[in-house]
Amino acid sequence: MTEFKGVTEDLVGTARDAAYVAVGLGVLAVQRAQVRRNELMRALQGPRTEFDQRLGEVREQIGRKFKYIDGRFEQVLETLEAQITPIEDRLPEPARDFVKQARTQARDVRQQIRHFLAAA
Repeated sequence: MTEFKGVTEDLVGTARDAAYVAVGLGVLAVQRAQVRRNELMRALQGPRTEFDQRLGEVREQIGRKFKYIDGRFEQVLETLEAQITPIEDRLPEPARDFVKQARTQARDVRQQIRHFLAAA
């Protein structure tokens, strides 16, 4: 009986040691995974920062180009309206009202486009 008890204690001790080893290996694996994650985050931070900076530069360039194009477009519209105004004065009243409504709607659309592009 004592032999059986001794073997049982050895088995229990071996099982306990195996459980401790398994838990220890699990803890080490989690720690190693955390270290690798932190290293990877640091490694990716550099390219992301560069990408964000480049994206900011591209947005600034697009904004400048948009302002330039918008200014040129306004000049063309002013010239066009200056040429249309004398003709508009000669139109009958209903046609004149229609042209005024069209101008108003065109201004509203331009403002909406500007607002949309400025938000983007």
